[in-house]
Amino acid sequence: MKHLLLIVALSFVGCTGPSPADLVLVGGRVVTVDEAVPEGTALAVDDDRIRLVGSDEDVRALIGPDTEVVELNGRLAIPGFIEGHGHFMSIGNAKMILDLNDARTWDDIVEQVDSAVAISEPGTWIMGRGWHQEKWDDTPEGSIDGVPTHHTLSSVSPRNPVYLGHASGHAAFANAEAMRLGGISAETPDPAGGEIVRDARGNPTGLLRETAQGLVGRARSQAQRSLTAEEAEERALEQVRLASEEVLSKGVTSFQDAGSGFGTIDRFRRLAEDGDLPVRLYVMIRASNESIAENAGDFPLVGAGDDFLTVRSIKRSIDGALGPHGAWLLEPYSDKPESAGLNTSEVSSIEETARVALENGLQLNVHAIGDRANREVLDLYEATFGGPDDQDRRWRIEHAQHLHPDDIPRFAELGVIAAMQGVHATSDGPWVHEKLGEERAREGAYVWR
Repeated sequence: MKHLLLIVALSFVGCTGPSPADLVLVGGRVVTVDEAVPEGTALAVDDDRIRLVGSDEDVRALIGPDTEVVELNGRLAIPGFIEGHGHFMSIGNAKMILDLNDARTWDDIVEQVDSAVAISEPGTWIMGRGWHQEKWDDTPEGSIDGVPTHHTLSSVSPRNPVYLGHASGHAAFANAEAMRLGGISAETPDPAGGEIVRDARGNPTGLLRETAQGLVGRARSQAQRSLTAEEAEERALEQVRLASEEVLSKGVTSFQDAGSGFGTIDRFRRLAEDGDLPVRLYVMIRASNESIAENAGDFPLVGAGDDFLTVRSIKRSIDGALGPHGAWLLEPYSDKPESAGLNTSEVSSIEETARVALENGLQLNVHAIGDRANREVLDLYEATFGGPDDQDRRWRIEHAQHLHPDDIPRFAELGVIAAMQGVHATSDGPWVHEKLGEERAREGAYVWR
């Protein structure tokens, strides 16, 4: 009898099949970007982990009564995209202000602001972002550096401060009221690493480059302090929601956030640990050297909230962007020979950041666009490492857009990652030759393989 029971028990064990999957995709083309299993026609998922990529027959064997089945009908399924450099909260914020990306003329922008003023209380800040003078159909009369003065904008917004960010994030335009609140007048000196653009009489035109944006930005921040803690948190959470919705709609499932403060990082951590962060974030710390040193003991943070949040790097910037003549060059701009761009942070300050990063096992990622900026950062990294990086620290130069030919091989020699973005080769492409000249554009601009 005992032998009979054992045989029956073994029979049941032998008949037990694999546990059903939570989700299967069948009947398509599944591309994995994994050399071991480059593709299949179907895929099975358990919870949030891929269990199997194979044939329809393999995967259909994992379908149970509660399995969600998606028929691809020949469609392509690929891994989610990874955004290698972006500004996550800014994406959400852009959804809450005027979108100027499609403006074809300066008048288009003035009209949008006029409409916003009509439905706003006096004193309310009118914010926008996305304009670019190179995208306009024509250059307004009386423009300086391709951008008009503030007067037409100020005339439709006399009692509302207006602040409109350039598409690059490295310049902004302010109306008269915003400049008044920011303390900007003809007597205001240019801040280190920035420029208040002026007319022939020395009066501010409204265009602010690089660190000069902070003059109005601080006034805007002061106004935001009128929000209660609950209102500020609600706004921040809405920015996270809108940013997540936007990037996921484009197939981006992992996002490298190029600079957030500790308060934002704490918010990301809470959301990740509660299962409420729908995008995997790799966040670079952006804070003062003193604040980073004070908080460095809490980092690196790797794979928090079921691998939805990693914080193990620091972000700094040494120059600006090419479009607004902010990229720091070895030689002056071809179309602006009085300027070689802007050094937005002192090299000594970034050297201190490098020391803190090295001591705490953190990656350092420095924004550098111009050839002078890239050379300075490469020199700094080499001095910090004492030679090539033999510890695989994976320090980066963000953008690495315009290089002197002598510096191109130094990335490989030093073990520095050139964190380049293909979109800049197309967005800046129309004016690279104008700003750099034929030789520099040919020899060192966007040195893709």
